[in-house]
Amino acid sequence: MRLAILGGGGFRVPLVHRALLADTLRGGAVVTEVVLHDTDEHRLRGIGAVLERQRDAHRAAHGEPPLTVRVETDLGRAVEGSGVVFSAVRVGAMAGRVSDERVALGAGVLGQETVGAGGISYGLRTVPVAERIARTVAERAPGAWVVNFTNPAGLVTEAMSAVLGDRVIGICDSPVGLGRRAARALGLGPARVELDYAGLNHLGWLRGLRSGGRDRLPDLLADTAALESFEEGRLFGAEWLRALGALPNEYLHYYYWSREAEAAAAEAARAGRTRGEELAAQQRGFYREAAERPEAALELWERARLERERGYMADNRRAAGGVDRAEEDLAGGGYEEVALAVMRAVALDEPARLVLDVRNRGALAGLDDDAVVEVPCVVDANGARPLAVAPLSGHQLGLVQTVKGVERDVLAAVRTGSRARALRAFATHPLVGSVGRARALLEGYLEAFPGLRDVLPRA
Repeated sequence: MRLAILGGGGFRVPLVHRALLADTLRGGAVVTEVVLHDTDEHRLRGIGAVLERQRDAHRAAHGEPPLTVRVETDLGRAVEGSGVVFSAVRVGAMAGRVSDERVALGAGVLGQETVGAGGISYGLRTVPVAERIARTVAERAPGAWVVNFTNPAGLVTEAMSAVLGDRVIGICDSPVGLGRRAARALGLGPARVELDYAGLNHLGWLRGLRSGGRDRLPDLLADTAALESFEEGRLFGAEWLRALGALPNEYLHYYYWSREAEAAAAEAARAGRTRGEELAAQQRGFYREAAERPEAALELWERARLERERGYMADNRRAAGGVDRAEEDLAGGGYEEVALAVMRAVALDEPARLVLDVRNRGALAGLDDDAVVEVPCVVDANGARPLAVAPLSGHQLGLVQTVKGVERDVLAAVRTGSRARALRAFATHPLVGSVGRARALLEGYLEAFPGLRDVLPRA
């Protein structure tokens, strides 16, 4: 089967390639050809050098891999003939992320690329591209499954589903990472644990952890040492987790500690770099060195990847009193494993139970059927079927409905060209909370991204 990766010069592509090479050793590997598509040839060359070094290592250990890789810069030709399309594009590149964060901080609100004002800006310029990709796939590869990695993943998946229906599935590694760490804290094998998880992308809660026929989450919540043995436990604190009766997705730290998170991000920006600026510098260095020394590209990428992982949500961890990442969480094994499991399930009809971003279809009370939610799904050759989950608690549902309303305003703003709907998205987001700030944000992003004026031509 052919796999097309859109955003093929992206920094995390080697994680997927590494997983695909490992899959060839299982027998019955699902992918035989990878097509990398990107508009940035410099990034494609850098990542291509990493993939070739990965292939060298595979050849030395196991012989020639039954997996070919080629590059295609035309979108239609890239997806044509594909059984699965991974969409992992970054509209505006890393410079766009930097502006998302800086404009928000300049308006006095949190600067983060997927949460709050930065996520709205990112969504406004990404949705038109995602919809164009969806239309191209529908025309050139109508039988393909699309696995969406592009952030904001829930919003972008919902935009694409208007064209592709249930043939687009959104993924995120945060729920699987949370479940893995919680299971490990209880001494349980993650593969044998069933997660009760519900919400939106970057806005969900683990409400149950079933193993051996019973829910083990109450045991974990009662054990302070076990709770504080992993990242989310240290980030949120045992007292607050017991008050919630659930384990929040790490991104909820931006909501539960909004003032502290905002202050930490602003302090980091004043001291030198936002997270986006830090990553932009890391990646510039990697791509430059990979071009100069392609024979060392894998080593350079691995070094940059570890640096990236160690800095993940560093502002929030500082705000929580200094929370270090565990070494086992630096190795990867989330993002690419979920993607490969989805792909094997739909292509080979190997049923899997995974937390994914899909259209609700009645699974989660309080949201309509077309709303993309993040819930456990059964995935097979028929796609991802969301499983019915228990209702969210009052505050959880209120927050989810508010943020879903923001996402719907972003979609409406793009589809109608309305700046008024974009303004409403900014103003009603819980992390903005002011019409005045919303106006400043909209004006700031229109100035930072002149192309947004074409997306939003109407007052």
